[in-house]
Amino acid sequence: MRASRLVQLLLLLQTRGRLTAPELARELEVSVRTVYRDVEALSVAGVPVYSEPGRAGGVRLVDGYRTRLTGLTTDEADAVLLTGLPGAAADLGLGTVLATAQLKMLAALPPELRGRATRIAERVHVDAPGWFHRPDETPTLATIADALWHDRRLRVRYARKDQVVERLLDPLGLVLKAGTWYLVARSGHTPRSYRVGRIRSAETTGESFARPAGFDLRAHWTDAADDFARSMLRVRARCRIAATHLRLLRLTNDPAAVAEALASAGPPDAEGWVEVVVPSESYEVLAHGLLPLGEFVEVLDPPQLRARLAATAAAMHARYSADSGHPGSAARQPGG
Repeated sequence: MRASRLVQLLLLLQTRGRLTAPELARELEVSVRTVYRDVEALSVAGVPVYSEPGRAGGVRLVDGYRTRLTGLTTDEADAVLLTGLPGAAADLGLGTVLATAQLKMLAALPPELRGRATRIAERVHVDAPGWFHRPDETPTLATIADALWHDRRLRVRYARKDQVVERLLDPLGLVLKAGTWYLVARSGHTPRSYRVGRIRSAETTGESFARPAGFDLRAHWTDAADDFARSMLRVRARCRIAATHLRLLRLTNDPAAVAEALASAGPPDAEGWVEVVVPSESYEVLAHGLLPLGEFVEVLDPPQLRARLAATAAAMHARYSADSGHPGSAARQPGG
């Protein structure tokens, strides 16, 4: 375990240059004291690593020092072959580059790992889009990716629901979500997300821009996705649900909605029921989300949702009532 960590520490210093002990501790998920012990161990082993004191100090390698680490383990070789998404690379205009890189890596592997790595490609295929999802047409993606690599400003025409607007964008990142590409770009001072399939045209302006210091694409996307999920929850209903059946909310409701509902739950009453506030996109969607709970849920508010569920329950009772006669008779009854 420690040997693997020492190699990781060495590679971090080689690829990033000077890093402080707290930064290394966060990357390696160890204490600062352990970092200093590992640095000392590398030094004793002959690696030219040293620490610089002071506010601008840190841990670094002697300038010009490089190491070649060719001892990939079997699991590491498997992981490297699985990291590539050929479809995504092709979309970005990197299909040939990826194929060449994989060939070079395979050529560098010892024979026993080369055969195993080849079998990975034969046995594992990644198909990112969900079922019944047709990927967007993205004719502008290669242009956008090229501007992204070179920090070039883009002029785009972007289709909204009712119009096509023109925007000047500083591309900060691309995200592939369930087979759909999104461009994270800055228009003015605020990064926003744009669905690439809605970008009707894109061209570089020839201007360069400076990326915002400390911008973290993964963190930005996570926050933006959470905000979007919450923004879709436009209506809310106050309900009583049997505590034994709260878990069933997860079966038919959005995870963000379930999280908000459970966070609002009070203590069970004398009958073992809990009052919660359940959010959703619309009352129609919410009605379908609550119906599977059957007799173990009661909507307290709003009245229109109570009325909708009451009407649905009455129609179901009429259809399945023992007095309805032969099959299909309920459907012919007035109001059925």
